[in-house]
Amino acid sequence: MKRKTKGIALTLVAAVGASVGVLGTAGQATGAGTGPDDAVVWTEGGAVRGSVTDDTRAFQGIPYAAPPVGALRWQDPRPAAPWQGQRDGTRPGPACPQDPGEVPAGSKNEDCLYLNVITPASDPAKPKPVVVWLHGGGFYMGAGSNYDAERLAARGDVVVVTVNYRLGIFGFFGHPGLPGSGTFGLRDQQAAMAWVRRNAAAFGGDARNVTIAGQSAGAVSNCAHLTSPTATGLFDKVVMQSGSCETGWLTNFEYRGQKADDIYEPLPALERQGRQAATELGCTGPDQAVVACLRALPVDSLMPRLGKFIQPAYGTAVLPEDPGTAVRRGRVHRTPVLSGNTRDEMTQSTSFYDTGEPMSEATYDAVMTETFGPNRAKIEAEYPRKAYGSAALTWAAITTDRKWACTQYETSRGLARWVPVFQYEFADPNPPLLSPLPPKMPMGAQHASELWSLFGLLGVTPKFTPEQQRLSEQMIDYWASFAATGDPGHADGPRWPRFRAIGHPYVQELAPGADGIRPVDLARQDHCRFWSRLR
Repeated sequence: MKRKTKGIALTLVAAVGASVGVLGTAGQATGAGTGPDDAVVWTEGGAVRGSVTDDTRAFQGIPYAAPPVGALRWQDPRPAAPWQGQRDGTRPGPACPQDPGEVPAGSKNEDCLYLNVITPASDPAKPKPVVVWLHGGGFYMGAGSNYDAERLAARGDVVVVTVNYRLGIFGFFGHPGLPGSGTFGLRDQQAAMAWVRRNAAAFGGDARNVTIAGQSAGAVSNCAHLTSPTATGLFDKVVMQSGSCETGWLTNFEYRGQKADDIYEPLPALERQGRQAATELGCTGPDQAVVACLRALPVDSLMPRLGKFIQPAYGTAVLPEDPGTAVRRGRVHRTPVLSGNTRDEMTQSTSFYDTGEPMSEATYDAVMTETFGPNRAKIEAEYPRKAYGSAALTWAAITTDRKWACTQYETSRGLARWVPVFQYEFADPNPPLLSPLPPKMPMGAQHASELWSLFGLLGVTPKFTPEQQRLSEQMIDYWASFAATGDPGHADGPRWPRFRAIGHPYVQELAPGADGIRPVDLARQDHCRFWSRLR
């Protein structure tokens, strides 16, 4: 997590508008397992040669939109150009510009709008459900290729598509007179969804059964798409892992001096910020001249401001209103939703809060007053310091509930009035770590730790205990059942009750062990009623 950025991040070490169901040239192409060479598929752009294993087929680095370079920087995505011959699909395309982090060496390549398709190796008796995965990374880092989806595709019997989209200043910059301000990254994601609708059949997928799924920034994106008129008809179900339409934070939550904010930003505020950045970059004059000047700047000139623009803007064509408000008013696409968070989201940032060290007692005392002021006594009564073992763990519990668990819960309550909702809390007390370095405090089910149950990450396969292995298999079964039917409870295993805002406010706890999967009252367990009264 970068101190200069605001928002959310997953830290791991190491043309839109096509008609629904129209497959174009890809719909007439050779499908999965039916041609003379299973390593080749025909997409609307041309043939792609991938790689085949006993369990899966993978087709990587497929362009779903034109490179957003030159005059196309800060424009909505345009169609990708077709190619001749067989395109090499054995390696991913470049990651979008970002500093070293989730992409170890970083990237400065704006030609980055690529996706990867992983399918089961078996011949499909019928078209398979499709899962489009939008990566996390706080809207300033990450890549679709960081997620190894072989287990999810093979065990879940689903087609998985992982996507790159523009990040930071390249994806969410805004300036007066610049159409699409603050939403270019979201439009990239929607272009990828439209590509999937048109091309799913070529990979054995069902273009009429597409689930968009994502974690952290990917989950926030998906909540935005739930309320976006430009996403109409592009998906059928939604998965949101650790991110929602209500995600927001108070002063000091992730680092000392952090300002209180929400994940979505009003367009006028973004445009003021963009005008200031343009002036600092030496681009002045009429709006169109400023935009032309900015488009002519090299990537290196923009990289220092990458993390200054990481909030999708509302008051736009993509997001006419704040998504949280849209949910409360019922202005959402009528699709089933699977939503949840991890039990200990904020141990990650709290573990290096004090210059790389866990939050100290002195820092805890100071930030409690700075952040909560006259409400401090109420919060200390709700979260007694002695109940958690350390100042760092107490702060992590407070901020996890206020920023993540209860905002996710509130979004589910709002959505449950309009659509089927299934909520979970991932609660493995000792999941595989996300860093090779030994932790400096107990991490528990930290932010992003549930990803191991669905994916390999950055080429690493998780080392599970037998109980964790069974949990992973059950979670894949749940997620795949949701993608197939809109109800995770159709999978074998413990029943998963539907979330209801009134009368049955239970969520599915997901933890290893004989009794690890069970319904719990998250609002009581994570103090959500307390926070709703305090606001």
